[in-house]
Amino acid sequence: MTPLAERMRPQSLDTYVGQKHLVGEGAVLRQAIERGKIPSFILWGPPGVGKTTLAQLIAKLLNKPFYQLSAINAGVKDIRDAIESADKQNLFQGKGAILFIDEIHRFSKSQQDALLGAVEKGIVTLIGATTENPSFEVIPALLSRCQVYVLEHLSKAELIGLVDHALQHDDQLKTAEIEVAEYDALLLYSGGAARRLLNALELASNFRNPGEKLVLTNDKVRELIQQNAALYDKGGEQHYDIISAFIKSMRGSDPNAAVYWLARMLDGGEDIVFIARRMMILASEDVGLANPNALLMATTTMDAIRVIGMPEARILLSQCAIYLATSPKSNSAYMAIEKAMAAVRETGSLPVPLHLRNAPTKLMKELNYGSGYQYAHDFEGNFVQQENLPEGLSGSIWYDPGPNPGEEKVREKLRAQWKGKYKY
Repeated sequence: MTPLAERMRPQSLDTYVGQKHLVGEGAVLRQAIERGKIPSFILWGPPGVGKTTLAQLIAKLLNKPFYQLSAINAGVKDIRDAIESADKQNLFQGKGAILFIDEIHRFSKSQQDALLGAVEKGIVTLIGATTENPSFEVIPALLSRCQVYVLEHLSKAELIGLVDHALQHDDQLKTAEIEVAEYDALLLYSGGAARRLLNALELASNFRNPGEKLVLTNDKVRELIQQNAALYDKGGEQHYDIISAFIKSMRGSDPNAAVYWLARMLDGGEDIVFIARRMMILASEDVGLANPNALLMATTTMDAIRVIGMPEARILLSQCAIYLATSPKSNSAYMAIEKAMAAVRETGSLPVPLHLRNAPTKLMKELNYGSGYQYAHDFEGNFVQQENLPEGLSGSIWYDPGPNPGEEKVREKLRAQWKGKYKY
């Protein structure tokens, strides 16, 4: 039987729920659709807010051939096959096919490169869907050829409207005696995703006894749907909230909270590589030079879990999380690069001092490239005080050692070596 979420897919922009800033009367994307000519674009937004539905609806309204690929299981060959098929169809029908790529952020650079030519030549109009920031996940060459439209979370009123609309208009539910007395449990279970909300409604309605009226209260919904509001949705908002709690617990040196949030993610089926990758970032950003071995531990954990897999990987992840939570903390390396990059943005491309320049040719030597450079290993202690920054930035300090035993020793060393130049 066709699922309720599929049966309730809208057939017009007027019945499409949410995203009024894009498809409401006079909105930018709606105007393009009504003109019958849309650009290639990427839909960026949380799960369950209608990205796939909108792409399918656009193809239907414009009467264009529709090809759909999922980045989870499609390779370069699948992309090329779809483009070739679209090209042939365009040749005979001249309609201009739409190629929809779900989770486009999962495509590798080579897979995204395979799309470029077809988008440039107009063989396909690309519609990509992503839950991740396309600025980071989509290659610049492809991103520059696409508009980016941001989709928003559905409001509580819009979600309730979806439930009521399904009860009133679905062929199977409108004849059933079902009343929703309380919506909170259904909404909480859905995590704000329309698809999950309709799935929950359908699951609850399946328990109605023939001839009896089913009244859905919050308690009744929790009873009927075995997974309750504590469910972890690895594709939804809790994915971001719980990983945030996990990171902040380790940063806050709370191993008990860190292990709890780790358990929540593992119980919900979160990608263990994603968890390990975030611990690698924290090992450098928040533990940093207070305990340089933290990055080694996190990197080793990443390598090990890929070999071992679940369920045993949970032990390695727990060990690493506890180690990071109980390590001394320093964000000095993170702050150093942030300050340095701010200086670069402010001062621009300052010239490299002549004595630091490479001089591989005779002309460069004649121009004094490398002249006056002092080779550190020629001096006692393998150190010589010389200028290594561009003119105008001399004496600038971006690395400020943190207040921990390891970095206090570094501070003393820097004070001794750079006395008179850097004020540590």
